[in-house]
Amino acid sequence: MLVIVAALACLALGWWQWERFESSSGTGQNLGYALQWPLFAGFAVFAYFRFVRLETEADEQHTPAAAPRRTDSPTKKPAPREIPAGILPERPKAARDDDPALAEYNKYLAALNAEELDDRVRRAGLDTRNTERSAG
Repeated sequence: MLVIVAALACLALGWWQWERFESSSGTGQNLGYALQWPLFAGFAVFAYFRFVRLETEADEQHTPAAAPRRTDSPTKKPAPREIPAGILPERPKAARDDDPALAEYNKYLAALNAEELDDRVRRAGLDTRNTERSAG
């Protein structure tokens, strides 16, 4: 149902853009959109039928068949569902830097940040050191 609504909406938008193109204020951009919207509608329908076919193929693979089907056509090799290992390059790893000066600088920045946060909390009236609640 959603695919039908989406396709009809895309076709209606294409028709609207075509009418805008034919009007006195129409431009080439309207023509481009008028040709583009029907392609979106076609893609929505194509994607729907493709997903339905993939689901039925997946269901057929998981259900045991009582008797093997006999076909006159040669067996079709199933399309791969996952990317095989080793095809994609490895993600780069962050270099581990054991520089003591850098570690000291990072500690200094962390202390400055903590001090600023404590100052903001105190200015907001939320003292974190006093955890007892007062009744008013």
